[in-house]
Amino acid sequence: MEDPQQRLEMALKSCAVGDRKGLAVIYHSEAARMVTIAERILRRHDLAEEIVQEAFLQIWQKAGQYSPERGSARGWLYAVVRSRSLNAIRDGRREELTDTESLERLQDEAQDGLFADLFDDLDQSSRLRACLQRLDALRRKTVLMAYVSGYSHGEIAGRLKLPLGTAKAWIRRSLLALRECMA
Repeated sequence: MEDPQQRLEMALKSCAVGDRKGLAVIYHSEAARMVTIAERILRRHDLAEEIVQEAFLQIWQKAGQYSPERGSARGWLYAVVRSRSLNAIRDGRREELTDTESLERLQDEAQDGLFADLFDDLDQSSRLRACLQRLDALRRKTVLMAYVSGYSHGEIAGRLKLPLGTAKAWIRRSLLALRECMA
C-alpha cells in the first residue's frame, strides 16, 4: 500500500510536468479537508469553496516549487489554502456574518477531532510530527488551531475556555519549543 505522503509528492511532480492526473489525485484525496480548513478561516462555505478552487489553480501552476526537503506535500498544499484564505480576509472578501447554524456546525466539527486527524495525518517519520508530539495534547491543539485553522488567540481562548493570556502564552511557548526542537 502506497504512503499517502508519497502519493501526494508524486501527484505534485506530475502537476509540475503538466500531467492533469496528478491534480485529480490531489483533488480526490484533499479537496474536502481543504474546504474545511478554508471555511474555518473564512467562516463562509461559499467563499471557502472559491478559495480552494483558486488554490488548486495555484497548485497546478506552482507545483514545481514544491520541495520535499522543506516539508510534506500535504503541508505545502495546506499552506497554499491557508495563505489564499488569509489573503481573502485581508482583501475584505469576508464581509458577511456567519449564521448561528454554521457556527454551531463548525464548533461541532472542531470537537469531532479535526486537530487530532491533522496531527495523525502527518508523516510518521517527519520531524514536525516528532516535535509536535513532545507538546501535551492541549498545547498541540492550540498551535494547530492557530496555524492550520487560522483561529485568533481570542477564538482559541473562547473555544477552549481558557483565559486569553493563557492561550497566548501557551501558543508562544509551544512555538518556541517547536523552533528549538526543529533546529
